[in-house]
Amino acid sequence: MTTAPSGATQRPRPPSPSDRTPDTRTRPRPPMTATRRANRAGLAFVSPTFIVVLVVVVLPILWTVLLAFQDAKLIDIQGMGLFGNWSLDNFSTVFGSAGFWPSLTTTLLYTVGATLGSVLLGLIAALALRRPFRGRGILRAAMLLPYVAPVVAMAFVWEVALSPQYGIVNDWGRRLFGWDDPIAFLSTRAYEVSLLGLHFDIPLALLTVIAFECWRYFPFAFLFVLARLQAVPDGLEEAAKVDGATPTQRFRYILLPQLMPVIALLCVLRFIMTFNKFDDVYLLTGGGAGTDVAAVRVYDFLTARYDVGAAAAQALVLAVSLMILLGFYFKFFGNRVQEES
Repeated sequence: MTTAPSGATQRPRPPSPSDRTPDTRTRPRPPMTATRRANRAGLAFVSPTFIVVLVVVVLPILWTVLLAFQDAKLIDIQGMGLFGNWSLDNFSTVFGSAGFWPSLTTTLLYTVGATLGSVLLGLIAALALRRPFRGRGILRAAMLLPYVAPVVAMAFVWEVALSPQYGIVNDWGRRLFGWDDPIAFLSTRAYEVSLLGLHFDIPLALLTVIAFECWRYFPFAFLFVLARLQAVPDGLEEAAKVDGATPTQRFRYILLPQLMPVIALLCVLRFIMTFNKFDDVYLLTGGGAGTDVAAVRVYDFLTARYDVGAAAAQALVLAVSLMILLGFYFKFFGNRVQEES
């Protein structure tokens, strides 16, 4: 091997192909665009909500659907896997049980009556407290008491007031209306009423529970309707007054069209909430005296029979029934409400 003399100048080595090829590992990354930054920020904000909904809502629904098709008892629930012996026995038990179809009818009557009653009371209260007067703020705040108070406390107050032994309602009835015997409002399935010479029975316990539902949840409708009334331009009513419109005509032709979208939304929300209602009925009557709604039957399947599979099947039937009823509503009334709005 020959070496260059110490005083000689070395020639530069010609560049090799590897030297001419740029190194992609050291190439700077392109700057992130505003769209990509916005997408990443949106995913960061949505991810916690998505995880919570997945854990709290989606997974329990899927678990309920799986249990509805399995022979699951409460004592065996800890050792069960995700997939067992699938069958339709739970649905046969639910549909073949005594009182299933009457419970659906009772649930529908209870839901429709409580929904319409609460929305109507909320509408009346909002119209009554719309105009300013002394003490209106205190009265508006008092209207919210039935809705914000604990349901256990409100149910206990109603039970005491309606008691046939010491209830204030029966005491007033004997003094003011001349009742001969006290009335057990919460334990009487059918009460005979005479009107214009006609005798017929009314479902007293069911009507009492519906009245409680209307009273407790009318503030929910009251808030929605009052907020919409505040947004109605005053000029519309002033012009109607100048034209000689009566209060009934002003409500029918001016206020009601403005309120119809809100009333439709309230009806849908209250229908969904009331159809699945359990605590109010159970605290007042325990599901007896003709108030055996479907949600109470789910609880009875779980606690009285310890049959988790049948309870899940009953809950699934309840959910499907609600979806069907809401489908009919949106099919026949959704477009009409949208046109009026």
